[in-house]
Amino acid sequence: VQLQASGGGLVQPGGSLRLSCAASGSILSMNVMGWYRQVPGKQRELIAGIKRGGSTNYGDFVEGRFTISRDNTKNTVYLQMNRLKPEDTAVYYCFARRRSSWLKGSDDYWGQGTQVTVSS
Repeated sequence: VQLQASGGGLVQPGGSLRLSCAASGSILSMNVMGWYRQVPGKQRELIAGIKRGGSTNYGDFVEGRFTISRDNTKNTVYLQMNRLKPEDTAVYYCFARRRSSWLKGSDDYWGQGTQVTVSS
């Protein structure tokens, strides 16, 4: 499956963005989909994941500001980000995983990344 992330951009602190991750094929076979982010010099960190059944997992730093959802009919996963902070600035990557695990693995599928910049 190929993943295409979109929706990044420049936003002021306190603003909102909605990221989308469209899959080239059906995502029904993907047990887990979600988003990581990465800043230069740091490891990629989990933002949020959502399983096929709807259960979700968020990084501690999210603190209720972000919401992940998936639309299996559109083969798309979304990340609604509110109350953005400058420290949210990063490249955001979507992923898809056949395994029903929250843990990253070498068999994960990745999108190309979309830049999110939070700055006044």
